Amino acid sequence: MEILLWLLPAALTTAVAMAGVAWWGREGRGEVDREDAARRLGEALARERRVRPGYAAPRRPAERSGGVAMRAGAGPSATPALPVEPVETVREQAPQPVRRPAPEPSAAPTLPGAEEPPAVQQRRAS
Repeated sequence: MEILLWLLPAALTTAVAMAGVAWWGREGRGEVDREDAARRLGEALARERRVRPGYAAPRRPAERSGGVAMRAGAGPSATPALPVEPVETVREQAPQPVRRPAPEPSAAPTLPGAEEPPAVQQRRAS
């Protein structure tokens, strides 16, 4: 608890400042005359509204999609492209993996002086 005592002055200053601002802001909030409020509302409603732009750029007209992707510059006014003859593509086949037979267990090299477990010795003996 003693470690947090250094926060006490800052917390008290903040609380006093908040209370002071709340009290100071309250004084300007008096009763508004109903006739004055009605007059200001009528003036606001009678004012001509300013036109606000929705977006910075104008919207493009909707185009009907023909299902073919076209570049932005290409359109009905663009000259049609020359027909291109199809080119035959040659697909290379991937090399097949070489399968080698697994080495036999008896052919595995053993270290000199290494003893085999009893289960392996029994299998070899039988």
